[in-house]
Amino acid sequence: MKYTVSSLMIAASVIALAANANAAEYEFDPYIGLNYNYTDADADHQSPKYNSLSVNVGTDYNQYFGTELFYQYSDEEKKNINLIDNKTSFQAYGLDLMGYLPLGCDQVYSLIGTAGVGEYIFDRKFSGINSPSDYDDHGIGYRFGAGLQYKIDDKFTVRGLVRYVNLNGIDDYNDMWEYTAGIKYNF
Repeated sequence: MKYTVSSLMIAASVIALAANANAAEYEFDPYIGLNYNYTDADADHQSPKYNSLSVNVGTDYNQYFGTELFYQYSDEEKKNINLIDNKTSFQAYGLDLMGYLPLGCDQVYSLIGTAGVGEYIFDRKFSGINSPSDYDDHGIGYRFGAGLQYKIDDKFTVRGLVRYVNLNGIDDYNDMWEYTAGIKYNF
């Protein structure tokens, strides 16, 4: 029994030292990225779909954890509902926490998990039977996502993400699903 407990303690110590040595090799790694986003929103009386670009600036603190600031700007979605022309677009900015799970011996593939918060600003324009109207509505979006990334080399990484955004405090908008493909450049 003593031999088994001693062996387990030695094995745990070796694993902990190996993990610590691996973490010591990894250093602060800032990056900039560009993404294409397809967004499917759930809004009252309509389901707008947006194409957008987002820019992100972030850093990986080690191979398992990072943070990222983002800015996103969408195109204009146009619909005619009950003889009223409805045009909407949005922009967003915020912070995401990034978790990575490297796969395989080479660790060029990683699973990604994200959680974050952003400010979403919707520009809405209505025209038709009554006089035209234009107003902005904004609120907080809570973002949760998962995806996969591939490290091409030490500088370039491509990734794909699926993200759920729960919108809070925005009239007529409940939530959105975003599908993202992007590339990032590490400095």
